[in-house]
Amino acid sequence: QVQLVESGGGLVQAGGSLRLSCVASRRIFDFNYMGWYRQGPGKQRELVAGISSGGSTNYADSVKGRFTFSRDNAKNTVSLQMNSLKPEDTAVYYCNAKYSNGIRVDDYWGQGTQVTVSS
Repeated sequence: QVQLVESGGGLVQAGGSLRLSCVASRRIFDFNYMGWYRQGPGKQRELVAGISSGGSTNYADSVKGRFTFSRDNAKNTVSLQMNSLKPEDTAVYYCNAKYSNGIRVDDYWGQGTQVTVSS
């Protein structure tokens, strides 16, 4: 069983910054994909940013140029640096890891961390 533990959420004013971190209980380079998702009030969960096992990153259009995804294999940690935060970034942010054995894909989720951006 894989555990993902997020930290770094909080309350910040618009224009401010936060850094989210996610520590995995196993080697992160074992995963096929790791990402950050978020779910705002009354909204569906959406992908914010992620990285494939090959190192390719992808970002939602709404966060491009403001958010940066990074990983530290030695610490089994992925992070999301969020700059120029906007009120619409307010959401619960979840760390996700996907592992495939070629037959099925297992999805693992963290417990979520609240990010609130005040105007």
